[in-house]
Amino acid sequence: MRAKIAIAVALALVLALPFIVRGLAGGRPALAQLAGESGTPGDDDTLIIITPHVEQIELEFEAAFVRWHRRHHQRSVAIDWRHAGGTAEIVRQLEAQFDAAARDGRIDADGRAKPGAVGFDLFFGGGSYEHGKMKGVRKGPGGKPEYRMGQPAGFTKERLDAWFGQNKIGSQTLYDPEQYWIGTALSGFGLMYNKDVLARRGLPEPKTFADLCDPRYFNMLALADPRHSGSVTTTYESILNKEGWDGGWRILKEMCANTRYFANAGTRPPVDVSAGEAAAGLAIDFYGRGQAQFTVRPGEDPSSARVGYVDPAGAVYIDADPASILNGAPHAELARRFIEFCLTDEAQSLWQMPARDGARGAGNPIGEDGEPMGPRRHELRRMPVRRAMYEKYGRVFVDKANPFELASDLPNRGWRGALPAIMSAMGVDSVDDLKTAWRELDKCREAAKQGRISESVVAAMQADFAAWPMHRMKPGAQPAELLLSEANFKAIYADADKFKDSAHAKRTQIAYTEFFKAQYRKVAAAGREALP
Repeated sequence: MRAKIAIAVALALVLALPFIVRGLAGGRPALAQLAGESGTPGDDDTLIIITPHVEQIELEFEAAFVRWHRRHHQRSVAIDWRHAGGTAEIVRQLEAQFDAAARDGRIDADGRAKPGAVGFDLFFGGGSYEHGKMKGVRKGPGGKPEYRMGQPAGFTKERLDAWFGQNKIGSQTLYDPEQYWIGTALSGFGLMYNKDVLARRGLPEPKTFADLCDPRYFNMLALADPRHSGSVTTTYESILNKEGWDGGWRILKEMCANTRYFANAGTRPPVDVSAGEAAAGLAIDFYGRGQAQFTVRPGEDPSSARVGYVDPAGAVYIDADPASILNGAPHAELARRFIEFCLTDEAQSLWQMPARDGARGAGNPIGEDGEPMGPRRHELRRMPVRRAMYEKYGRVFVDKANPFELASDLPNRGWRGALPAIMSAMGVDSVDDLKTAWRELDKCREAAKQGRISESVVAAMQADFAAWPMHRMKPGAQPAELLLSEANFKAIYADADKFKDSAHAKRTQIAYTEFFKAQYRKVAAAGREALP
């Protein structure tokens, strides 16, 4: 009997351990301490946020919002954070829940969702492309009313001008003109690398995305699957925008050939690069700089970090990291207040000022509440979205870069919608054949330099390696096929139902993947024949 009791107690402890650890590591009790609050707000004062953000951001922003809301609205509030993976997964979950709400009659004839139709108030974090889907009109299934997943925030133009000034950074905007999304921070996209691993391989530190195409990086790049990570898809898009169709896709394909894996989230590659599990990878700026910071011992020069991060020259793509109020938000006014808070100096300082608990935070400016500004414990290393923050407080920011000065005015070529489908066909879903072909091609290029095989053999292999498939149009369309190319992209993108989940889109995806696999096998066979 005692043995059974002991087993039951042990099992209960195991089941409770995650909750105990969360509390010790900074869960709700820690938030209450940070905010100087006691008690638990009721459901009417609990904001429900779905987010891809990490816990450190959640901790700092909730604690500061609770304090701010108490000062300005004399009420205690809390945040119920919800997660569904990366930004792309969040959008898919929202699409599924809104479609279900439309089928069940929880969206009115005018497109308004009933309060609580999807159970979330706010979508916080991710890129402007994904948040733009909150504005897009969706057709209700089965003839149901059309609707949008988001709703305008409703701030005055004067308020927006006071916060943002000109609504522009590089080629991007800081908020949607109709306010379906509002930028709260900025994200840059670059590459990070492990200096120790590069030194062992005799490789120089990379400066451009094209540097990662060097065959010496074979099996040592850390990349994320664009079907799951919206942030990394933005990085891939920036390569296409800068390099164009031929040059951009060549770089992406050759990077895929050098990768170790395709992660399901953009957070994994920076961690693996830092740990030496990969030589280099793509990263959002704050992940790259954060990992570099973590590898510096206390008191050491930051340049001694074993991890480096670089914004490739001429390709610094800066994007807003927004918040969107959801259609039918059960606490829409509280969501609007959260966005208002996010654009105060108090909240903007959380992104870039040193932690107040550390020595560097001793000189942080004093805020409106009489307390030092900045995060309490976690240095978030994000870029504020408001220009004024760099003018007023840039001298105390952890990172001295000003994104408004760095951002490149790259053209938006409009290829992002098909990027996950094309890249998965040419790289993710055909990676084994791609890597085999890449190795054979590299060996033959070296042999041609030494005069052991003809340059014409290598040229033919490279042409097969770079070939594009024919796109099979829908039955009855003329012409029946089009080459997948820059010139034909718009017609193909429309024909493929924008690569959504339709029968034609699935057939297209399979056909593309089979084509690339066949081409890679052809290249590998030619290499083995040339160098038996």
